[in-house]
Amino acid sequence: HKYIFTALVRLFVVQKAPLEVISHQADFALAMKLLLALSLLLSTSTSFRLVPSSPRPATSLNIIGGAIRKMREEDAKKKMPMALPEEAEKEAPGLRVGEQALEVAACVPLWELFRRPDEEETPPNPLAMATGEVPVDDQEERAADSVVKSKNFWAAEEPETVIKPDCVVNLEKHLKFYLEDGMDVLELGAGSNSYTSSLKFNTHVGIAASTKYMNSNPSLTEKLTLDLNDCTEDVGVNAFPENMYNKFDVVLISNTVDFLTEPKEVFKSAYRTLKPGGKMIVAFTDKNMYKDAFENQMTKMWRTMTDDQHMWVVGSFFEFSAGKGWSGLKGFDISPAKPTNFLQEKITNTGGMYVVQATKNEVNEMEAGKEEEGFESMLWLTPTLESRDKMLITPRLARMYTRLPGARDTILKNVNLLPAVYASLVKMDSFAFPFNLQAQLAANLISESGFEGSEKQLNALEEGLGLQTPGETWTMIGTETAVLNPEEKVDLLTFIVPRFGEVSDDIMSDFAAGIRPTKEVLMEKGLAEADACLVGTELLARDFLGSEDVEKEDFGRWITEMSREEAEGILAARKSFKSKSEEELNRFVTEREERLKKEQEEREQMMKQVEKAREERTMFFNDETG
Repeated sequence: HKYIFTALVRLFVVQKAPLEVISHQADFALAMKLLLALSLLLSTSTSFRLVPSSPRPATSLNIIGGAIRKMREEDAKKKMPMALPEEAEKEAPGLRVGEQALEVAACVPLWELFRRPDEEETPPNPLAMATGEVPVDDQEERAADSVVKSKNFWAAEEPETVIKPDCVVNLEKHLKFYLEDGMDVLELGAGSNSYTSSLKFNTHVGIAASTKYMNSNPSLTEKLTLDLNDCTEDVGVNAFPENMYNKFDVVLISNTVDFLTEPKEVFKSAYRTLKPGGKMIVAFTDKNMYKDAFENQMTKMWRTMTDDQHMWVVGSFFEFSAGKGWSGLKGFDISPAKPTNFLQEKITNTGGMYVVQATKNEVNEMEAGKEEEGFESMLWLTPTLESRDKMLITPRLARMYTRLPGARDTILKNVNLLPAVYASLVKMDSFAFPFNLQAQLAANLISESGFEGSEKQLNALEEGLGLQTPGETWTMIGTETAVLNPEEKVDLLTFIVPRFGEVSDDIMSDFAAGIRPTKEVLMEKGLAEADACLVGTELLARDFLGSEDVEKEDFGRWITEMSREEAEGILAARKSFKSKSEEELNRFVTEREERLKKEQEEREQMMKQVEKAREERTMFFNDETG
């Protein structure tokens, strides 16, 4: 022990290290970790040796030096910024991950990792299972218990999340780069320091689970006690004041994201409070800075992932809260500079400081020629739908809105029913019922004036999709329409589902019972079974279900008296309509792809011009502009 400590003292005295650093190295556990490095670095010195050694080649130290250089080069590669040069020119120092890179990476939800240590599940006791005393998994009760524990913790006299002075300096510089005097600022998870002391805001509202630390924060003009972990899925933070919506220029979250068990909902609420064009800035430290005091409140993600991974996952919070409602998503490493000496770098913890931020997009109004952008804005905060679903359904809604002027009010009114529809569709096997057909069915349903998203209609949808045990009516419909292709079944569901609750159960039963005889009559007129089924079900749906005045006897007589030419004409018109619809959809998709391609080419051309200008420009001092 004496030899190891002597080596540490000699090393630091030679390098003129501060005395307090020397005293810290008396910890034997740390000294043992450094023993190998010290032996290698000092064993060639003539003034000090840990143990006698035989002469070695003069190149031995060069080998060690090369290894150290290689380690540093690898560290430098890992920390190379993934951002375009023009991005860095417009941002604060420390830009680590640019908008495109962070948006691509923020694509995997990891919600199962947002659980604190005191919430870790334990497997049920086998004995309890054998005796029938199996604990009931009551998620609502567990969630309520978690909220109570969170409130109790932050209300107690616990230490504050204090960060290292150099990290404070860098965070203050970063915030000053983007914030201005006179702004309206909301701070979530506010404490005793907002790191904005040099700025004078118009309003600075703090929200936290306890006012204990907020009361000593001179920057706050208003304080609100609210537990950010008390949330409702796909809605946001419970009891969040709606009078704060669209009110703030900036939302700050500092040293808080590591404690959020429902980050997606917190980010949704934050998004609603921002004005269009407002910025949300999320700052966090390395996971070890205040781990000793707060480890039990940190989420599993924060405890198990690296600091680099934290940046990517925080980026995903933006993506899964409002998707394309955010822009300019970027990540910054604003950590203090590390010591240049290799050994000091390994034993001196300067602390890490990171920021992820984005801007709230302007809402696109529903204008002619910009229908797709309008629907995209409407779906930014829509729950249940994945980004993939929004991308698929947006052009379909825009196309229907353009093609069906009479249905526009219905479509706009029913957009808020999409989460209820997709709550059923997400249960479907994507191979049996592809995502594009799911999007088409959802778009078709909300364009129907009779669709209200009632419990009866949604149950009928699930029966029709085979997600619930079908009753007699749906069993008969499924059996008799088995020859239809998936697209034709989507069209049939579109018309049948809204009729549930609109017509009586007896009429629905008559519809199902009438499919077989209608098919048989049309097949007698020369139509193939699949064509007879297609024409028959659509005529039944349109002229029987869709009309209050037509009795089943009247419909049967009309079908029987129909000539072969009339039946073939209806079939031809139906196929022609489908063909035209497909052509129109293909044209719509082609035009959309061409527009996006043109926009991408324009962006690339602009980037080339900027790069060329940067290479060719000359620097001079302009007396007029400075």
